[in-house]
Amino acid sequence: MNEPSEYRKFRIASGLIKTIIAMKNTITFLFALILLSVFFQGKAQTKKMELWPKGIPGEIKSENYKEENANNRGCISKITNPEISIFLPAKEKANGTAVLICPGGGYSGVCIEHEGFEVAKWLNEQGIAAIVLKYRLPSDKIMQDKTIGPLQDAQEAMRIIRRNADAWGIKKDKIGVMGFSAGGHLASTLSTHYKEKVYSSDDISARPDFSILIYPVITFAKGLTHMGSRNNLIGENPADEQVKRFSNELQITPETPATFLVHSSDDKVVPVQNSLKYYEGLIKNGVSAEAHIYEKGGHGYGLGRNPQSSESGWPQACRTWLKAKGLL
Repeated sequence: MNEPSEYRKFRIASGLIKTIIAMKNTITFLFALILLSVFFQGKAQTKKMELWPKGIPGEIKSENYKEENANNRGCISKITNPEISIFLPAKEKANGTAVLICPGGGYSGVCIEHEGFEVAKWLNEQGIAAIVLKYRLPSDKIMQDKTIGPLQDAQEAMRIIRRNADAWGIKKDKIGVMGFSAGGHLASTLSTHYKEKVYSSDDISARPDFSILIYPVITFAKGLTHMGSRNNLIGENPADEQVKRFSNELQITPETPATFLVHSSDDKVVPVQNSLKYYEGLIKNGVSAEAHIYEKGGHGYGLGRNPQSSESGWPQACRTWLKAKGLL
């Protein structure tokens, strides 16, 4: 039976610590401590940062609106204090590329485990810095304008990454965004609305240099969209201009970032036409794009459920695309 690398490292480290504690010779003890520090030097670094330490733009205070677990899949709802979790790769692996990750959840939750932290660890293995976004979910209870709340968080997260790029070993022109499901809608919104003034900010660009969209919600057109995501963001009876505004296949320009798309034909939650429409719009505007449409897989599989299923091959396909783009 193959032992996962993380468990193996923990087991080895635990053994070293026990050995060190048992040592009585001072010189040997100090030497062992040095070996232990070297052992941990190669591990990825992780830390958290608040998005809005000086106050959230357009915030409405609500004492009864408190963060909670949405289900047993590591999803969070009612987020009031958005933050980023920064996963930096080991220095010997780091290549300067970074990805802002937007987990999905239908704009009613943020599934931060399998579409956030697990993906961040995979990116770190590729030498890529990963920044997981815990964004606010649209709500009239805590936002003056719920339609722009998630976009505010995504724009500010991208700006924070660029502000800290030198300190984090990141190249400012190699920062992308990745989104899953409704997080894919947020990622594609950031990719097409990065210039939109949704809060007072500095002049740092919020434009991603590339996008990776996994079974994303793209359009808000009835019959093709995920109605839960649409209703949560723009309401059950939105004006036509709001539907058009957040149907991101209609907002593509030649400046939209190069995009890698993944979807499954049998997705019953978010129809595959969402990715197809975005891909078509990218090609029409002369934007570099690659789409992987799998026969099966359904929805919400993150990095993949089963190595024997074809959709589980998307991470390797994505790695090949990143390498071809000079990002690895």
